[in-house]
Amino acid sequence: MTAPSGLIIVDKPGGMTSHDVVARIRKLTGTRRVGHAGTLDPMATGVLVVGVEKATRLLGYLTLTEKEYAATIRLGQSTSTDDAEGEPVRGASARGISREAIDAEVAKLTGEISQVPPGVSAIKVGGQRAYKLTRAGAAPDLAARPVTVCEFAVGEVRPCGDYLDVDARIRCSSGTYIRALARDLGAALGTGGHLTALRRTAVGPYRLQQAHSLEDLSERMQLTPLPAAAAAAFPRLDLTADDARRLAHGVRIPIPPHDARILVPPHVAASQETPAPGTASPAPGTASPAPGTASSAPSAAPAVPGTAPAVPGTAPTAPGTTPATPQTPIAAFAPDGTLVALVVEESGHLRCLAVFADPPRAAALGPGGDS
Repeated sequence: MTAPSGLIIVDKPGGMTSHDVVARIRKLTGTRRVGHAGTLDPMATGVLVVGVEKATRLLGYLTLTEKEYAATIRLGQSTSTDDAEGEPVRGASARGISREAIDAEVAKLTGEISQVPPGVSAIKVGGQRAYKLTRAGAAPDLAARPVTVCEFAVGEVRPCGDYLDVDARIRCSSGTYIRALARDLGAALGTGGHLTALRRTAVGPYRLQQAHSLEDLSERMQLTPLPAAAAAAFPRLDLTADDARRLAHGVRIPIPPHDARILVPPHVAASQETPAPGTASPAPGTASPAPGTASSAPSAAPAVPGTAPAVPGTAPTAPGTTPATPQTPIAAFAPDGTLVALVVEESGHLRCLAVFADPPRAAALGPGGDS
């Protein structure tokens, strides 16, 4: 019997790799067709989105969504891995570092920045993982990459001998290394810095409040069905039966007429708003949740009632109306609620990125002749 398709939101414990979690879910679901949407380091805890069966096709697109973290950065010591699992390599006392100095450097690390990934990372260099090269004594020179730090909010700052421990809440684009932010903050302040705690509180619309421990999942599996998972993560387009059948066979179709509406989930609409430089972080002294606690931001709803509709390929017509951008994957649904495909707008047409409705089922998606 085939396992049901859907997403499982796991609260990853510390000390496990993301692959360890996938292996555990494979045993619990009885299928090897399992993957995850974005690696968490062994030290880190929190939201790990795991896809089962057909939902694995969503993962590559979920990986590209914004992520949120609660972190603790220790100023006064650098390590070989930029986190607490590495060996100390250098440092200088952080006793004289003021809150104002921290806030000033954090502001420079907010917005669109250029970031050099940690040497101990899974980035491939010449076909080999950077961490393997580093551990073999041949640390590669990694090129800086553009990333976006939408929010870098400093919370409590605690003296600890010659160190300062800085709690922070970070919301960022895919590909951002929180370890590198800790490293770069310490370097800018002249003290060195590394990450001592990291908890991921959200991946796109999936938040910590929705996550389940492996122990809970072993007693009762909690799986979000594929249609609901796609509707929560991507703009939704409801198709006619004819268009649904064509997309199910991978055929490009014209962008539907103006009366077809796309419902945009709140997290997608928010991600399309670019904050002005210097406005992403709240004022100094704003409280943030400590690492290990749930994010205080409201949960994204699994559906999109009340979300502003938008017409494919057109500009908003009313305040708060947000169209899907041409680069945004859109979840296309048949009249019976079946998830047909993820599509993207291209030259006036919708092109399939991933098809979920089996072609033999396409004939059953609804009566023909719709207009």
